[in-house]
Amino acid sequence: MTKILFTTLAAITMLSGSLFAGEKQMMHCFAFTAKADATAADWAAFFKATDALPSKMPMIKTVWVGKLRAPLAQFAPDAETRKQFNATTNSATGTVNRLMRQYGACFAMDNGGADTLKAYATHPYHAEWMAAYEKVRVAGTTTYDIIGQ
Repeated sequence: MTKILFTTLAAITMLSGSLFAGEKQMMHCFAFTAKADATAADWAAFFKATDALPSKMPMIKTVWVGKLRAPLAQFAPDAETRKQFNATTNSATGTVNRLMRQYGACFAMDNGGADTLKAYATHPYHAEWMAAYEKVRVAGTTTYDIIGQ
Protein backbone atom coordinates (compact mmCIF):
# COMPACT_ATOMS: atom_id res chain seq x y z
CA MET A 1 0.00 0.00 0.00
CA THR A 2 2.79 2.43 0.95
CA LYS A 3 4.73 1.53 -2.20
CA ILE A 4 1.65 2.26 -4.32
CA LEU A 5 1.12 5.58 -2.51
CA PHE A 6 4.73 6.71 -3.05
CA THR A 7 4.69 5.56 -6.69
CA THR A 8 1.44 7.46 -7.27
CA LEU A 9 2.79 10.58 -5.56
CA ALA A 10 5.98 10.43 -7.63
CA ALA A 11 4.00 10.11 -10.86
CA ILE A 12 1.71 13.00 -9.92
CA THR A 13 4.70 15.15 -9.02
CA MET A 14 6.45 14.42 -12.32
CA LEU A 15 3.34 14.92 -14.43
CA SER A 16 2.17 18.04 -12.66
CA GLY A 17 5.49 19.89 -12.96
CA SER A 18 4.42 21.57 -16.18
CA LEU A 19 1.13 22.67 -14.63
CA PHE A 20 2.94 25.00 -12.24
CA ALA A 21 5.64 26.29 -14.59
CA GLY A 22 5.53 30.05 -14.27
CA GLU A 23 2.90 29.98 -11.53
CA LYS A 24 2.87 32.93 -9.16
CA GLN A 25 2.32 30.76 -6.13
CA MET A 26 4.65 30.05 -3.25
CA MET A 27 5.89 26.53 -2.56
CA HIS A 28 6.40 25.94 1.16
CA CYS A 29 8.68 22.88 1.31
CA PHE A 30 10.39 20.92 4.02
CA ALA A 31 12.41 17.75 4.42
CA PHE A 32 12.32 15.76 7.62
CA THR A 33 13.79 12.78 9.42
CA ALA A 34 11.37 9.94 10.13
CA LYS A 35 10.95 8.58 13.65
CA ALA A 36 12.16 4.99 13.78
CA ASP A 37 9.26 4.03 16.06
CA ALA A 38 6.47 5.60 13.98
CA THR A 39 3.78 3.00 13.34
CA ALA A 40 1.88 2.30 10.13
CA ALA A 41 -1.15 3.91 11.80
CA ASP A 42 0.91 7.04 12.59
CA TRP A 43 1.95 7.31 8.92
CA ALA A 44 -1.59 6.71 7.68
CA ALA A 45 -2.89 9.49 9.96
CA PHE A 46 -0.13 11.85 8.78
CA PHE A 47 -0.85 11.20 5.09
CA LYS A 48 -4.59 11.59 5.66
CA ALA A 49 -4.10 14.87 7.56
CA THR A 50 -1.71 16.15 4.87
CA ASP A 51 -4.05 15.19 2.02
CA ALA A 52 -6.81 17.18 3.78
CA LEU A 53 -4.80 20.43 3.95
CA PRO A 54 -6.18 22.00 0.71
CA SER A 55 -9.77 21.38 1.80
CA LYS A 56 -9.17 22.64 5.35
CA MET A 57 -6.85 25.62 4.74
CA PRO A 58 -7.83 27.99 1.92
CA MET A 59 -4.29 29.30 1.35
CA ILE A 60 -3.05 25.80 0.40
CA LYS A 61 -3.85 24.79 -3.17
CA THR A 62 -1.97 21.49 -3.62
CA VAL A 63 0.22 19.21 -1.50
CA TRP A 64 3.00 16.77 -2.33
CA VAL A 65 4.39 14.44 0.32
CA GLY A 66 6.51 11.31 0.29
CA LYS A 67 9.88 9.70 0.62
CA LEU A 68 12.78 11.56 -0.96
CA ARG A 69 14.40 9.85 -3.98
CA ALA A 70 17.68 9.94 -2.03
CA PRO A 71 18.27 11.01 1.58
CA LEU A 72 19.17 14.67 2.01
CA ALA A 73 22.18 15.25 4.27
CA GLN A 74 22.20 18.40 6.38
CA PHE A 75 25.31 19.36 8.31
CA ALA A 76 25.03 21.28 11.57
CA PRO A 77 28.18 22.67 13.24
CA ASP A 78 28.22 23.01 17.00
CA ALA A 79 28.17 26.49 18.55
CA GLU A 80 31.97 26.86 18.74
CA THR A 81 32.48 25.76 15.14
CA ARG A 82 29.69 28.08 13.97
CA LYS A 83 31.56 31.07 15.48
CA GLN A 84 34.34 30.52 12.91
CA PHE A 85 32.02 31.45 10.05
CA ASN A 86 31.42 34.99 8.84
CA ALA A 87 30.48 36.64 5.53
CA THR A 88 33.79 35.69 3.89
CA THR A 89 34.62 32.34 5.57
CA ASN A 90 33.52 29.15 3.84
CA SER A 91 35.23 26.52 5.97
CA ALA A 92 35.87 25.76 9.62
CA THR A 93 37.34 23.09 11.87
CA GLY A 94 35.27 21.57 14.64
CA THR A 95 32.39 19.28 15.51
CA VAL A 96 29.68 18.89 12.89
CA ASN A 97 26.61 16.66 13.14
CA ARG A 98 25.01 15.12 10.05
CA LEU A 99 21.22 14.90 9.90
CA MET A 100 19.64 12.65 7.26
CA ARG A 101 16.27 13.72 5.89
CA GLN A 102 14.32 10.87 4.26
CA TYR A 103 10.90 12.44 3.64
CA GLY A 104 9.65 15.70 2.24
CA ALA A 105 6.56 17.74 1.55
CA CYS A 106 5.70 20.82 -0.49
CA PHE A 107 2.55 22.87 -0.25
CA ALA A 108 1.54 25.15 -3.14
CA MET A 109 0.17 28.28 -1.46
CA ASP A 110 -1.12 31.71 -2.30
CA ASN A 111 1.90 33.92 -2.92
CA GLY A 112 1.36 36.29 -0.04
CA GLY A 113 4.81 35.81 1.46
CA ALA A 114 5.02 36.27 5.22
CA ASP A 115 1.29 37.00 5.51
CA THR A 116 0.41 33.66 3.90
CA LEU A 117 2.83 31.79 6.15
CA LYS A 118 1.40 33.52 9.22
CA ALA A 119 -2.16 32.61 8.18
CA TYR A 120 -1.02 29.01 7.63
CA ALA A 121 0.78 28.76 10.98
CA THR A 122 -2.13 30.23 12.96
CA HIS A 123 -4.96 28.39 11.18
CA PRO A 124 -6.84 26.03 13.55
CA TYR A 125 -6.25 23.00 11.29
CA HIS A 126 -2.49 23.57 11.42
CA ALA A 127 -2.45 22.39 15.06
CA GLU A 128 -4.41 19.26 14.14
CA TRP A 129 -2.04 18.55 11.23
CA MET A 130 1.02 19.15 13.46
CA ALA A 131 -0.26 16.56 15.95
CA ALA A 132 -0.16 13.93 13.16
CA TYR A 133 3.16 15.22 11.80
CA GLU A 134 4.88 15.11 15.21
CA LYS A 135 4.18 11.36 15.44
CA VAL A 136 6.23 10.56 12.32
CA ARG A 137 9.13 13.03 12.43
CA VAL A 138 12.14 13.73 14.55
CA ALA A 139 11.93 17.34 15.79
CA GLY A 140 13.46 19.80 13.35
CA THR A 141 13.12 20.17 9.59
CA THR A 142 14.95 21.62 6.63
CA THR A 143 12.43 24.21 5.45
CA TYR A 144 12.49 26.56 2.48
CA ASP A 145 10.02 28.57 0.42
CA ILE A 146 10.09 29.00 -3.36
CA ILE A 147 8.48 32.21 -4.60
CA GLY A 148 6.91 31.91 -8.06
CA GLN A 149 8.28 34.37 -10.62
